[in-house]
Amino acid sequence: MRPFLRVLTPVFIMLMAVLLSGCGEQFIVLDPKGPIGESQKDLIYFSTILCAVIIVPVLILTAVIVWRYRDKPGSKASYKPNWEHSTKLEITWWSIPIVAILILAIVTVKYTYALEPSKPIESAKAPITIQVTSLDWKWLFKYPEEDIATINYIKIPEDVPIKFQLTSDTAMNSFWVPQLGGQIYSMSGMAMTLFLQADEQGSYYGSGANFTGKDFAKMTFKVDATSEEDYKAWVNEVKATSPALTMEGFEKLTEPSTSEVQLFSSFPEGLFQKVVMQYVNGGGGAHQHHGSSETEASGTTDTEAAPADTTESHDHHASNTDSNTHAGH
Repeated sequence: MRPFLRVLTPVFIMLMAVLLSGCGEQFIVLDPKGPIGESQKDLIYFSTILCAVIIVPVLILTAVIVWRYRDKPGSKASYKPNWEHSTKLEITWWSIPIVAILILAIVTVKYTYALEPSKPIESAKAPITIQVTSLDWKWLFKYPEEDIATINYIKIPEDVPIKFQLTSDTAMNSFWVPQLGGQIYSMSGMAMTLFLQADEQGSYYGSGANFTGKDFAKMTFKVDATSEEDYKAWVNEVKATSPALTMEGFEKLTEPSTSEVQLFSSFPEGLFQKVVMQYVNGGGGAHQHHGSSETEASGTTDTEAAPADTTESHDHHASNTDSNTHAGH
């Protein structure tokens, strides 16, 4: 009975982990609402099924072998003390995992290139740019085309690609909207690019997925996807009724603290570039990632000032940084 319990113990532990993981939140990653999230879900399902093809038979065979060849009175199992090798068995239990790994590698490479974070989403509609700055412990979102800003809140129109440009004022963080797509790092002194899209209206949970101090768990935000008409009406309302974000106000936001949702009718020109380049001596340039080469001087795009050698020297770092992003997109 003891060997049998040893086999069942890992199974019980895995079952408990699955059941407990659903106590707090639903499996929102498996309920995508955008093209990037949908592709990531397909990859998760494919990888899980492929791995189960190997793991499930192994677990079953382990239990059968332990039970069949256990030491018991009157056992009829064949006794072969000198048996040590079987070519057929060796070929079987080595070839199946090798084939599975090759299939998984090919599929993963395909999805990795297809879901590269800075790759624009094909759409007849022009993308909307949102500049994201992670602070301690809050998120600042700037809409350079509309000249408005928010704290811990995003509103976007459905079926319109969103171009997120991300940086961090201090500690590295990870921007994540599970139902729209995988996470991507926001890093101080660097400008990252991420394209996402919501295919239907709704409210989606967003958060920072990195440990950044005592209140990192409160770095959550809501993403509301609405119709284009409602989105335009919201922009006009914010511009008409909300205060402006000044440099003094931004400096206040950079102080470690949590925050409720805030809306701003405008923000200082070049604020995103200022944050990206704050550690560059003489403002010489910023580290570019994921093909970001535009200028944010007009308040609409990425930084431009990075010298060519600085950009190239850090491009290799970008692929490692976002290996988990789009599994990522």
